[in-house]
Amino acid sequence: MPQFAPCHRRAAALLALALAPALAAQQGDPARLTVQRIYASPEFRGETFGPARWLDGGVAYTTVEPSAGGAGQDIVRYDTEKGTRSVFVPASSLTPAGGAPLEVEEYEWSPAGGRYLLVFTNSRPVWRQNNRGDYWVLDRRSGTLKRLGGPRAAPSSLLFAKFSPDGTRVGYVRENDLYVEHLETGEITRLTRDGSRTIINGTFDWVYEEELGLRDGWRWSPDGRRIAFWQLDATGVRDFPLLNTTDSLYAFVVPVQYPKAGERNSAARIGVVDAAGGEPRWLDFPGDPREHYLARMEWAANSAELVIQRLNRLQNTLELSLADAATLAITPILTERDSAWVDVVDDLTWFDGGRRFLWASERDGWNHLYSVSRDGATVRLLTPGPYDVLGVAAVDVAGGWVYFVSSSENPAQRYLFRTRLDGSGRPARLSPWDEPGTHAYQVAPGARYAWATWSRFGVPPVTRLVRLPDHKVLRTVVENATLKARVGALARGPEEFFDLDTGNGVVLKGWMIKPPGFDPARRYPLLMFVYGGPGSQTVNDSWDGQRYLWHTMLAQQGFLVASVDNRGTGARGRAWRKVIYGRLGVVESEDQANAARALAQRPYVDPQRIGIWGWSYGGFMSLNALFRAPDIFRAAIAVAPVTHWKYYDNIYTERYNGLPSTNAAGYDAGSPLSHVDGLRGDLLVVHGSGDDNVHYQNTEALVNALVAANKPFQMMEYPNRNHGIFGGNTRRHLFELMTRFLQERLRGAPAAATP
Repeated sequence: MPQFAPCHRRAAALLALALAPALAAQQGDPARLTVQRIYASPEFRGETFGPARWLDGGVAYTTVEPSAGGAGQDIVRYDTEKGTRSVFVPASSLTPAGGAPLEVEEYEWSPAGGRYLLVFTNSRPVWRQNNRGDYWVLDRRSGTLKRLGGPRAAPSSLLFAKFSPDGTRVGYVRENDLYVEHLETGEITRLTRDGSRTIINGTFDWVYEEELGLRDGWRWSPDGRRIAFWQLDATGVRDFPLLNTTDSLYAFVVPVQYPKAGERNSAARIGVVDAAGGEPRWLDFPGDPREHYLARMEWAANSAELVIQRLNRLQNTLELSLADAATLAITPILTERDSAWVDVVDDLTWFDGGRRFLWASERDGWNHLYSVSRDGATVRLLTPGPYDVLGVAAVDVAGGWVYFVSSSENPAQRYLFRTRLDGSGRPARLSPWDEPGTHAYQVAPGARYAWATWSRFGVPPVTRLVRLPDHKVLRTVVENATLKARVGALARGPEEFFDLDTGNGVVLKGWMIKPPGFDPARRYPLLMFVYGGPGSQTVNDSWDGQRYLWHTMLAQQGFLVASVDNRGTGARGRAWRKVIYGRLGVVESEDQANAARALAQRPYVDPQRIGIWGWSYGGFMSLNALFRAPDIFRAAIAVAPVTHWKYYDNIYTERYNGLPSTNAAGYDAGSPLSHVDGLRGDLLVVHGSGDDNVHYQNTEALVNALVAANKPFQMMEYPNRNHGIFGGNTRRHLFELMTRFLQERLRGAPAAATP
């Protein structure tokens, strides 16, 4: 690891002596934060609620609570309106013979009365998510508790178990094959037989999971007679080997099939199989399956047809098709095109008896909802205006309403609206006007009730049960009173949201946290926090948990902390988002540098002490900021950074940057490796050597480039840690390291008052 120069070591020692009394005074002071309080204690842990499930169309719900009898968890039923409580399933009923009570991670009630309860527990990761585990079924009529999979099923080996529509069977994936298990007889039917490391049935490979958000890869037909599923053939997708040097005496390789930009993809296809067994039959789309993505698939409001979203490899054309489950005929009905990229649609919902569906599109420059006829011939805009719809909360088919979340008043905030499915009238806001900030919803079937969670910047969340559409609060289920009191006891300075005009018509949104006892006549060091990736936002009027607390701790130590959303980020329309296409890192870096220059004009900002930090895409941005704008940035921390997009996965990278074979100049222009000669300030790079997402290769390539340019820097590798860099004491160690770096390299001696 590169070392500090002697003069830096001396300065660091003097700074440590100067800070010692202040740090000592913080011990035991509820007003003062420490890394230990934030990352190594439960002091600022919030309350939990759930997992909760609506019952009987929303007239009741169940949730999981610690058992009053001691060990284990009860599943408790509440009447939605009255709030009356009863233990629906006691922990004793969820205790296998001779074993401990099950830890309920997720659960599902069977249809038609909820005779059976399906419990997911003992989960383990497949790729980056804990998708595999044990599934148990409780027969509430007989009291029988049974683990699914049969006696040959290894522990934690089942994925995505789901009840059949009639509630008599459960389907699941095991070792990349599909099975159906009958709950009365225990008979297990194997539906596919070719599952292997490279033939993946009913689930997905690393890149489909990470970049298309696909994990559960199979669907019951509404009548329960058929199952539709994805199959991926990963033959020829190259492994990226991760070297594990810490878990045994001799190092060993963990291979992860990971298609980097421009490299070979898995071939995806969709099959239909009889739920009672038989040979799968396959849909046959034209073109090379390795050059297309089957991005979404569902049954199309009946048991006869599937609706499928298919993307070309460049992801600038999305074709929506209906597929006949009997004849396998495929009929395209709608096509979305964009000169940059097209996003898949997660809000496709059928209504009007299956004659129309809800669709989202940027075709008018904003992400809006449309009502589309089943054949795609008529398209009707439902949410007109210069704002983005950010998600559908519910569709009330019977009432003729769609409930959606938007930031129409302020890109940093989120509110619930509803509008008519027939396109009449205008959207109406339902979230309370006296609670500015961020509102999130889990809406009951029929849209009569919802769990509504609200928070603000620096204000922990509260979750309430509300009635819709009047938003009347029936009860509070998460108050977070203890957390609010502890946050409220902290020494905090002024906090502000602002608009920053950086010239050429570009106005950026940002926030700033100022030190307690802020004195506008002094000059303070400024630390900027950045992510900056496509469609993301860090400038959110919402609770930001441990990160907010760490930023507040830095403010207590005399830092200004700010974050600015560059172009390419979300909630401000298509043109704002997609100006970055083909040159990731170029426009975004210009915006961050211009934001820093604009903030430096404020009389209380010390222009000689401006730093930046970020993680993942934010690490990429921090490197670019330090290298490309050495006139304004003095220091940077880059955690798990991408350093050249050729090293990252193909679905994400090619969506925003095109193919490396046709856009080599764009890849190089945005890469920090192309700009290491610009390094003038202080740099700390942090990476986990077991990162399966942004490979440690990125940092090793950066090290080589910095060494070749003879540039000093500081670096920390966390052995075998993944992209999250956590486990045991890791987070505390990481943030204490980062805090020391900022104190030594950015804070320095107190700045003199301005004249």
